[in-house]
Amino acid sequence: MDKKDSFIIDEMIKLIGPLFKAHPWHGVPIGDLAPREVTAYIELIPSDTIKYELDKNTGYLKVDRPQQFSNICPLIYGLIPQTYCAEEVADLCSKATGKENVVGDKDPLDICIITEKTISYSDILVKAIPIGGFRLIDGSEADDKILSVMKEDAIYGQWKDLSEVPSSLIERIKHYFLTYKDAPQSTKRKCEITHIYGHEEAYQVITRSQKDYLNHYGPLAESLQHCKDVWKKNNEK
Repeated sequence: MDKKDSFIIDEMIKLIGPLFKAHPWHGVPIGDLAPREVTAYIELIPSDTIKYELDKNTGYLKVDRPQQFSNICPLIYGLIPQTYCAEEVADLCSKATGKENVVGDKDPLDICIITEKTISYSDILVKAIPIGGFRLIDGSEADDKILSVMKEDAIYGQWKDLSEVPSSLIERIKHYFLTYKDAPQSTKRKCEITHIYGHEEAYQVITRSQKDYLNHYGPLAESLQHCKDVWKKNNEK
């Protein structure tokens, strides 16, 4: 999405914002500096004992399921607006792993945000700086997890790449994603993490997910313009 499209979207949001809440996935711009800086919509915080996720149809948070046992997400967690994991993301995963028949999980791209601050609420927007990610495969679905730091975070904002993050924290995050869907006494994990990558690979995943979004949902600016044209036509009758 170029700056002109982003400007149009921002202006449309300013016009309709007082009347309607923007859809967190479709109505919030990813940001002009993507993939180096992105907007993140927060669905889950570390104190949540229920796993919440965005209802893609309505734009509201919904209960997905209770968190499994004592498995609590160690970071604030959510999605990157105007991204989608489909053919482009799956192709990148397949080439990196050598696995065939990989498909995207058909969800927005997930993101975790490291910050020294306590975030007490979800359903908020945060500016994040991607520094790496996990190449996670759930069954046969590519389900990458982008890792980031909160923009201008006083402690962790200096980190530019996942290689700077203590291994103990990486292992803690990794453990959560490897086990958060497992049943008790299960000996077979549903999820696997094939690679842990740095910021350059994270940029590629984000860019691929943007392409998937455009391929499946079309440029948002064009959709908004179509709605505007229909409204104008109906009011001219």
